[in-house]
Amino acid sequence: MGKKMKAEEAISYEEQRKMRLEENKRKLEQLNLPNLSLALRDATTTPKTSPAKKIKRKISLDPQLTNLRRSLRVAKLPDQPNYREVSFFSSEHRLVGGPFRRRDLDNRVYASDEAREYAQTKAEDLEAGLDEKFPSFVKPMLQSHTTGGFWLGLPNQFCNKYLPKRDATITLIDENGDESDTTYLAHKKGLSAGWRGFSINHELVDGDALVFQLIEPTTFKHFGVPLLKGGEVGNRRSKTVLESNNSDALDLFHRIRFEAEGGSHNILA
Repeated sequence: MGKKMKAEEAISYEEQRKMRLEENKRKLEQLNLPNLSLALRDATTTPKTSPAKKIKRKISLDPQLTNLRRSLRVAKLPDQPNYREVSFFSSEHRLVGGPFRRRDLDNRVYASDEAREYAQTKAEDLEAGLDEKFPSFVKPMLQSHTTGGFWLGLPNQFCNKYLPKRDATITLIDENGDESDTTYLAHKKGLSAGWRGFSINHELVDGDALVFQLIEPTTFKHFGVPLLKGGEVGNRRSKTVLESNNSDALDLFHRIRFEAEGGSHNILA
């Protein structure tokens, strides 16, 4: 009896569950949810790709041949000057053999210790014969002063005691009256711009010795003691320099005009 009642309850429960499933299915069909889920699934699995955009290449034009876009207010103004730094001469148009011609680095002169000491001694002898009331100093030339770097550092003690405390212009005048402007950098205590051209034009090389004499507060007098006069590279310097005499030391000298705020002064050396 008990088993029969349990079987009837189980059957009635199954019937109720089926009825509930059918009712839920009918509601889903009314809401069109199955089709909606299929549409969402298709949309996520096969995304639509947008067509690729065509890239237009920009044609680069010479800025000097095209007009710049500008507002009407600016367009009515006169042409403005161009302050961009542009080299006036290209490398093809530079004059060969001009004041800043490149020196042949393969024919560099490397002074021997003997030749360097000889030029230094001659320069010191020349300095000893100068008027003692004018301060002076001897400056031997190195590769960094000539073909190696074109920068001339001056003695710190001399600069601190006699030279201006800020940048100024030094004009070097040789025996022919040719002038070469150089820039004296007070904080670095040396000659910068312009010294390169002066060194090349006067064929200064490693081992030469120069004597600088300050004859006025703003005026230098410059004597050069060359390592040689003529001959060949290398042995030429050490060979002919021993044949020099005191008069040879005066064959290369220059006049210097030092320009500062106080004005300029010319010296005939």
